[in-house]
Amino acid sequence: MEYKFYGWERAVCRVVSDDYPGISTPRDLYDALSQVWCAETCAPRMRGEWTQENMTLGQCSVTAFLAQDIFGGRVFGIPRPDGAYHCYNDVDGCVFDMTSEQFKGEKLNYVDNPEQFREVHFSKEEKRLRYELLRKRLHALQSVF
Repeated sequence: MEYKFYGWERAVCRVVSDDYPGISTPRDLYDALSQVWCAETCAPRMRGEWTQENMTLGQCSVTAFLAQDIFGGRVFGIPRPDGAYHCYNDVDGCVFDMTSEQFKGEKLNYVDNPEQFREVHFSKEEKRLRYELLRKRLHALQSVF
């Protein structure tokens, strides 16, 4: 598979959870998520623009927190013009952003961004439900293998 997400070349970090036995690197997680991201896991405000060709659109926070479950580390957010944050992962200095492709070449700044917390993000029920759906779909995919 060809990888285009930010940090894919250096995305090597240890798994801290054995909940996903087929996943040992962020690239493995990206491969699996490529099969389970869908319009229902996309942010509602972007859902009408979601396509299989732009499968990472609106998936950043639910993806970053799922990656945190698997690899540990911290989630940070790049401030966006609309006041939202685009989430990405930092695991012991290994910075990767599995959903960066949605910005189609826009250069994002991955330095000195505020940490993001699931308690804040998941206080929005729709976001918590999208995260749970993504986890469920990933678990279902893992049980196939």
